[in-house]
Amino acid sequence: MEYQILIVDDDKDLSWIIAEMLQDYGYKVLCAADSAAAFEMLEHIKVHLILLDINLPDTDGFVFCRELRRVSGIPVIFASARTSENDKIEGFELGADDYLSKPYSMKELLCRVNALIRRTYGANRQEEQMTFGNVQVNFTSRTVIKDGKNVALSLREFDLLAYLCRHKNTAVRKDTLLSEVWGAFSMVEPSTLTVHMRWLREKLENTPGTPKYLKTVWGVGYMLEEKGEDR
Repeated sequence: MEYQILIVDDDKDLSWIIAEMLQDYGYKVLCAADSAAAFEMLEHIKVHLILLDINLPDTDGFVFCRELRRVSGIPVIFASARTSENDKIEGFELGADDYLSKPYSMKELLCRVNALIRRTYGANRQEEQMTFGNVQVNFTSRTVIKDGKNVALSLREFDLLAYLCRHKNTAVRKDTLLSEVWGAFSMVEPSTLTVHMRWLREKLENTPGTPKYLKTVWGVGYMLEEKGEDR
C-alpha cells in the first residue's frame, strides 16, 4: 500500500527537500503552503499523515489541527521552530500524534513518520487478504477475485470494499464511510456512496437485489456481513 503524506508548511524549499526524501522511501507526498490549500486538498484526496508547521501565513497550525480533529483522526506530526514546552503541550492537547522541533535531521523525521504510519495502519509488507463467500480480496495487491476471475474495481470501489472488509460484521455509518473513503473534507454527496455500493453489489454479489454480504443497515449505513473465517 502506498501511503500519502501532506506537508503543510510555507517554507517551500524545506517542503521540497522533505518531499524528495519521503518519495525516495516509497511515500507519495503533497505540499500545501497554507491551511486553505491544505483543506482544499483534503476535500479531494485521501491522506494518511500530515506533517504540519505551526506558523502558517493564513492561520496557525494549532487552529488547523483543531478544525481537523472535529472531523478526522488523520495522524498529525507538528514540525515547528516553536519549541517551548507550552507549544508542545498545546499541540498534543489539540490532538497531535507527535511533535518534532526544528531544526531536525531527515533521518529522525523519517523514523518518526515510519513509526506513526506503522502504529496507525499496522504497516507491514506481508500479504494481507480475506475471503467472503466466493470473493477474495487482496489488500496488498489491491485485487479482487470472484470465482477465480479478476474483478475490475475503481479506486473508490476498492477503498470502500476494503474499509468494509476491515470492519466486517460492524454497521458503519454513512458519514464515516464518506470521510474515510473519500476524505474528511470531501464534498461528496451521500448518493455517491449509494451508487458505489450498488456497483459493488453488481460486481460481487450473486444476487445484487438481495445481497448476502454487502448489507444495508437501515438508519445507520452499511456492513459487510461474513460469518466465516478469514483466509
